[in-house]
Amino acid sequence: MQKWSFLVGAFLVGCATQPQTGSRGTPDADAAFARVAEQYLGGHLAWRPQVGVSLGLHEYDGKVADFSPASLDAELSRLRRFDARLDSFAARQLSLTATHDLRLLRAAVRKEIFDFEDMRSYTGNPMTYAGALDVNVYIKRNYAPLEQRVRSVIAVLQQASNLMATARANLAESLPRPYIETAIQVAEGSVEFLSKDLPAALDGLTNEPLRAEVVKASRQAIAELESYATWLKEEKQPRAHDRFALGPEKFAKLLREGELVSLSPERLLEIGMRELRREQEVFAGTARRIDPAKEPIEVFRAIQREHPTEQSLIPDTKKNLEAIRQFLVARRIVTIPSEGRPRVEETPAFLRATSFASMDAPGPFETKATEAYYYVTPVEKDWPLQQKEEWLTAFNYFTTDVVSIHEVWPGHYLQALCLNASPAGRLRKVLSSYAFVEGWAHYTEEMMLQEGFGADGGALKAAKYRLAQSDEALLRLCRLCVAIQMHCDGMSVDAATRFFQEQCYYEKKPSRQEAIRGTYDPGYLNYTLGKLMILKLREDYRKQEGTAFSLQRFHDEMLRHGQPQIPLLRELMLKDRAQWKEVL
Repeated sequence: MQKWSFLVGAFLVGCATQPQTGSRGTPDADAAFARVAEQYLGGHLAWRPQVGVSLGLHEYDGKVADFSPASLDAELSRLRRFDARLDSFAARQLSLTATHDLRLLRAAVRKEIFDFEDMRSYTGNPMTYAGALDVNVYIKRNYAPLEQRVRSVIAVLQQASNLMATARANLAESLPRPYIETAIQVAEGSVEFLSKDLPAALDGLTNEPLRAEVVKASRQAIAELESYATWLKEEKQPRAHDRFALGPEKFAKLLREGELVSLSPERLLEIGMRELRREQEVFAGTARRIDPAKEPIEVFRAIQREHPTEQSLIPDTKKNLEAIRQFLVARRIVTIPSEGRPRVEETPAFLRATSFASMDAPGPFETKATEAYYYVTPVEKDWPLQQKEEWLTAFNYFTTDVVSIHEVWPGHYLQALCLNASPAGRLRKVLSSYAFVEGWAHYTEEMMLQEGFGADGGALKAAKYRLAQSDEALLRLCRLCVAIQMHCDGMSVDAATRFFQEQCYYEKKPSRQEAIRGTYDPGYLNYTLGKLMILKLREDYRKQEGTAFSLQRFHDEMLRHGQPQIPLLRELMLKDRAQWKEVL
């Protein structure tokens, strides 16, 4: 058993399973559940050591997941056993808090089983292996002396040969074309990272034998990644197919078991299309306020042309972060539990195939390397001028601030700060809901503008911000509609690309990237689904609290329970049980 596993039982019993006043359940039943949760987390992280490292648990440093067939079979069997054990707990025997943790854990277990059986993450997705040699955390986070972290880098990179051999053995003969395309980009990005970023990070390494060892391991890993990318191009691309769709039953299962949402895909698509049309009307009305003589899309394209240069992208992104934070403080929108600030940097090469902008925040158990990185994906040097221009339009000054709201204040970075500072037990700090995490960040974009962000420069500036935010909302609505149509209705990548171009007015390059993401990430509908559920929860909480309601109180309460599925959060925050299932 790992050292921290002894602590997790006490932590779960002391925080996550402490009966609430007036709750049902017995201490013995809660303690039995805590032991099962402890055992699950220990095995979960032992098989996924990179997850442990990202959480700040450095006993997992230098380890790589074992994807051998025997290991895959053993992990799937373990998940099934835990699913059966969790079913054996009768909810009436547990306290209310432990009951919620039971449902949180059961959803996590079933989501992992879904990844094995339905998403075929280990036999049908070459991206699983292309990104498995991620050593960025060891060079970015200064949690230990450089020599110690370099030894972890070496240990990871020395697994490259075994990892790529396992990939070739595990992957099916024919794979989905978008998966192959993306895996090649990820592998090539990893090569670039190891060729450029890693050597730069070793400048301060004075131990020459260790330097020679890491250079040797890096070269071997580069060769393995290049060989893997070549194998994908020569062996897998000619046999590629376009059968990536889950189908309606599996898609509904993904929502039901992962997010505890029982609405059918058909109903969600109805809601998505309705909200898409409504937001398009908002977009058109806002554009008319800016320039009534032009078509709305032309007004937006004019705003898009107000963007940074290739060279100024990073400094221009940094510029308004502090002003956004001060707006939160002045308006008392949410409590900020730390004085920390993220660094703004270019997205590492190996992440650029799947990321436009992202937040890399320290894990909830990281005690030393608490720096955070707000990554922005630049144009590539070898892109044609037109492609560079298309990419930079998405970073126009107004959209960039909206993205900063999503990624930093009060989106993902604040979310991480609140998770780290929350009284939630360890279970709730390890497990998370896609709809909660991305729904919160997306919700904050509209909420901030509703509270007046961007209005200090007059009506014209406010309207430009609203138009940019509306386009971001249209993008996430398109993701919802495309995810359902691709996986339930047979929509192709080309048709999905056109949908993004026509419905949220994106250029072809980013539209295709969004469409391809939908093939392997059907859960990206959770940006909008989560946002809509949070808006419903806010309105219900407002009615419940009456004159005692405040936005700050609502947000603080939302962010103190970990990152659970929003239906579970409704049960924690709403007193009227009749409202619990009314998620939308």
